[in-house]
Amino acid sequence: MTQSGNGVATAAERLVRYLFDRVPPTDAGVGSTPDPAPFEAELAGWLSTSARYRAFVEANRDKVRKKLRTTPAPEARRDVRAELLTARLLTGDKRIELGFEAYGSGKPGPDFTVAFLGERAFNLEVTRPRRAPEAGLESQLLAKLRQLPAGAANAVLLAIEGGRADPADVDADVHTLRRLADRRDDLFFTGRGFDSAHGFYDRFLRLGGVYLFSETATGPERAALWINRSARIALPERPARACLQALRSE
Repeated sequence: MTQSGNGVATAAERLVRYLFDRVPPTDAGVGSTPDPAPFEAELAGWLSTSARYRAFVEANRDKVRKKLRTTPAPEARRDVRAELLTARLLTGDKRIELGFEAYGSGKPGPDFTVAFLGERAFNLEVTRPRRAPEAGLESQLLAKLRQLPAGAANAVLLAIEGGRADPADVDADVHTLRRLADRRDDLFFTGRGFDSAHGFYDRFLRLGGVYLFSETATGPERAALWINRSARIALPERPARACLQALRSE
């Protein structure tokens, strides 16, 4: 990465060098040439254009570097990118205070905590569905439900690739899962990490909402929010809406 006489650019470059120090290049697979990590340049651009985002990454730089060092596989590296892109968009709203891995690095807790002007905070777990376009979102939702703590408002963000963000997609998949739980299909849920269909419901009631985010879409179709009306602890409305608007920014 070239040096720049611009102080902001230089600060971003120093931070990126720290984050990618001894980070292995993306492993493209056996017999393939490793990817020289183009995300490094992309992240440098993000950092150089937002002092607030740069401060967030600087404050959490050891956690970010650990994630990068332990994700050489392309899909895993793209998961990290989805998390950092989410942070970039949310820190664009100065009313939002973002915490990173408040439950501990490497532990099965949500990625972010979102605070907003003194209102009740909520947790936000980010994931990138690895699925064919025609497949549903059930598997990703089920996997992330197990990471939602009790006693707090929680949301999951699904960073979809292509298409538009439509809350009807989440509604259809949740309807399928609830139908299986109502039929007490324990075999379905135990095969996906739950102790029973009842165990699924216990975790499902911890979910306050689901964000859908499509980076390639524009306007309202870029992000959508599905609300779980059955949640034990509802998402705080104003912070949840502020996050939705931040995700729609480009």
